[in-house]
Amino acid sequence: MEFHDAANFLFDLRRYPPRPGIAATRDFLAHLDDPQESVRAIQVAGSNGKGSTARMTERVLREAGLDVGIYTSPHLDDVRERVRIDGHKLTESALVEFVETVEPYVTERAADGEAPTFFETLTVLALWAFDRADVDVAVLEVGIGGEHDATSVVDPVASAVTTVTLEHTDLLGDTVAEIARDKAHVAPADGPLVTGATGDARAAARDVAGDLLTVGTDSAEDCTVAYGGREGLEAAVSLEGDDWAVETNLPLLGEHQARNAGVAAELARQVTDVAPADIARGLRNAHWPGRFEVMGRDPLVVLDGAHNPGGCAAVAETLDSFDYDDLHLVVGAMSDKDHRGIAAALPEPDRVIACEPDLDRAEADDVLARAFESETDATVETRSDVAGAFETARNAAGPDDCVLVTGSLYCVAEARTAWTRPKIPKRVDSVAEAREALDRAHVTDAGAWRMGGKGVHRVLQTRVQPRQARYLKEELLSLGGECAVSGLADQDRELVDVVAMGTLAQFKRLVAKLDDQPYGLSPLADELRTALEIEGHGPESRGYPWEDGTAVMGILNVTPDSFHDGGEFDGSDEAVARAEEMVAAGADIVDVGGESTRPGADPVPAQAEIDRIVPVIERIADLDAMIAVDTRKADVARAALDAGADLLNDVSGLDDPEMRLVAAAHDVPVVVMHSLDAPVDPATEREYDDVVADVLDELTERILLAEKAGLDREQIVVDPGLGFGKSPAEDFELLGRIDEFRGLGCPILVGHSHKSLFGQIGRGPDERGAATVAGTALAAERGADIVRVHDVRENVAAVRTVAAADDHDPTGE
Repeated sequence: MEFHDAANFLFDLRRYPPRPGIAATRDFLAHLDDPQESVRAIQVAGSNGKGSTARMTERVLREAGLDVGIYTSPHLDDVRERVRIDGHKLTESALVEFVETVEPYVTERAADGEAPTFFETLTVLALWAFDRADVDVAVLEVGIGGEHDATSVVDPVASAVTTVTLEHTDLLGDTVAEIARDKAHVAPADGPLVTGATGDARAAARDVAGDLLTVGTDSAEDCTVAYGGREGLEAAVSLEGDDWAVETNLPLLGEHQARNAGVAAELARQVTDVAPADIARGLRNAHWPGRFEVMGRDPLVVLDGAHNPGGCAAVAETLDSFDYDDLHLVVGAMSDKDHRGIAAALPEPDRVIACEPDLDRAEADDVLARAFESETDATVETRSDVAGAFETARNAAGPDDCVLVTGSLYCVAEARTAWTRPKIPKRVDSVAEAREALDRAHVTDAGAWRMGGKGVHRVLQTRVQPRQARYLKEELLSLGGECAVSGLADQDRELVDVVAMGTLAQFKRLVAKLDDQPYGLSPLADELRTALEIEGHGPESRGYPWEDGTAVMGILNVTPDSFHDGGEFDGSDEAVARAEEMVAAGADIVDVGGESTRPGADPVPAQAEIDRIVPVIERIADLDAMIAVDTRKADVARAALDAGADLLNDVSGLDDPEMRLVAAAHDVPVVVMHSLDAPVDPATEREYDDVVADVLDELTERILLAEKAGLDREQIVVDPGLGFGKSPAEDFELLGRIDEFRGLGCPILVGHSHKSLFGQIGRGPDERGAATVAGTALAAERGADIVRVHDVRENVAAVRTVAAADDHDPTGE
């Protein structure tokens, strides 16, 4: 079974159960030998904030050293986002294995008129995956209510009800108290129910759960929270319990998120002995897309998936902390929501563009427009598609205005593709490679066979809505090109992969035809121009050394234990002499590191790292080269920049929440590397479906973090992390397909020097110099902007040889 077959099987399941209760889910799990019995689970229920709270809880527990699964809904882009293990979404191969296992059971139940629903099946998938991965704990976001929700098949070790408002009254009850009683049934048998609910909802929850652990702003609460206001794009919060206290910042803005943070902290404390420092760092790293997510500043662009009056009121309160002139509101909602209540709760807009997410349950744009006409004094118009509405609003907004996209996470997801849509140029030099590219995009076997021979010119893979895919295919065919579409194309909700194939001239004509078209095709045209560097749409020049060809970064380790040259340059004089030697040999960048990240290396305290590197940086700052600092710690980065460094090289991929802010405050480039851990644990294993696609996917969100801090993509250098949590075969796959990383719109760094991947070709630790030079030539030929190496002179020669073959200046001048 192929991935698209498995995914289509899931999407074709019914959405609503023909009967209440969890008996069907229990029967389903029994068919799989009850995997839920081996999973220590946390349930998070509530009307608003349960997804954010689940994410915060998961991140705190991971910071405490646990292996954690998390199950949330809905997804923004890919169904596999709903099931994550240690931050990584479920692999395609695992989803296929699950569907192959359960298809006979589901088909048999369907024949009896009792097929499990989509949500029930996804819940079973999550518990099956968490059991298989042997996670320490799993965090489950409850779907609707609590008592009859599919997630309630577990016996939770800890549970929460975040808030309670009127919602799903046809299922849960007509009053807040009735709804709270239903949600409170998630309470654990042997512990308190954690809640941020107040008033009648709290009293009703106590009637059901008995023991409550309360979170709120009153000093009488079990956990008192205080919101210190917005600090840039973070929020200051204080949490205090009977014997613990935490002060930290949250990446999620709004006073309501302080309460959610308190609930998350108490949930984590119910599960394990978590230190306050781990709570603080975990909360600060709990990024959650689509929840008051600030994506731009001139104008202010905010995405928030609020979908009921309570959530929209929280958006209004949070937005009030920003200064702006006119508010341009882009809103798309589901048909079962309180449209007038949403309109009344949102901040008063100057202009509203009502739109319709590409989903059967979406409310018609004219119906939604009517609600806003009756509840606001705004100018109201309609667009049939979210992307077109978003583009219209951004074009109309001045630099001091605000564009807010809200109404549902489905609406936010479609707008967010402007930042996250992959646009991957493919190196296709043969029919076999063309068919391999099609196969990775889940094109059917017949489609890959028929179209493979047509993909030997310009090939680009991206993800679009099904109706966009149909238009692209039709137009590119009319121009003489080809466009293969994923087998998921029949699903209205899902973005689908497309592989577009044609000559550069055909692509130029295609993007011209996309201009001014509806359904988000016009902004897609600009994205394609940038990805294919059509008509001057390539990256802007900032004067960085990699803009004129591949730059060589020389490694200067002032550590006693680095894997290749440990101890050789750990004295200041020796290090300075080595830096001067590398610059004389042609190094464009000198990368100074004071902590080894080799497998098994011991972490170095920040002050010890500073003491090692700052004297060296101060002495070499005037060399004719950029000075980089190789560090995972923001405090070390600050000290290095103050000493004269020009670039940050972070092998942890911005794991320190301050690192991106330091880079933005100093307006310096930052290298963001893909890594499971740094230093690497030799025992760490990771399963990839396609190591290149998976690394691209995970780097996309790290890039967005840096962008939201204020950096441009030209300043965010991506490093696929060869040797960090990948096998040698996977490292070679990354090296061979390094050109695909150009789709991220960022400079690319390759760090391959003397690494263990060369053991696969029979080169021991002391005989990898020549292999490194060959790797440098390959990386440079395939578009790497920076190569990071120990042996500068030899690798500069390789880079200049490639440049000469490409008819560039072989001197590098």
